[in-house]
Amino acid sequence: MKTLFITAIATTISLATFAQGPGKQPTHIKNHPRVNEVDKRIDNQEKRITEERKEGDLTKKQAQQDRKNLKTVNQEKKDMRKEDKGHLTTKDQKALNQQLNKNSKKIGH
Repeated sequence: MKTLFITAIATTISLATFAQGPGKQPTHIKNHPRVNEVDKRIDNQEKRITEERKEGDLTKKQAQQDRKNLKTVNQEKKDMRKEDKGHLTTKDQKALNQQLNKNSKKIGH
């Protein structure tokens, strides 16, 4: 009787744990190639904005707008990764790169 009771409790605990699923999925995966590429482009554009501002090729207002655009792209990247368990799909990367291309053309012009 005692063994049956312990077995029933162990089974209940196991089923309850299994029903919860595998747990929270990580949303930050280190060294993800598509994420790294987008991050590198964002960092590069930030450096370009700073340099162009120092040289006087960008107004303060334009630099603020370009940084705002980068912030938007970065937030979009984070949202996309949340939807795909920390990964960035090739479709997501393409969309982000298109936005970064537009922003890049504005820097220093």
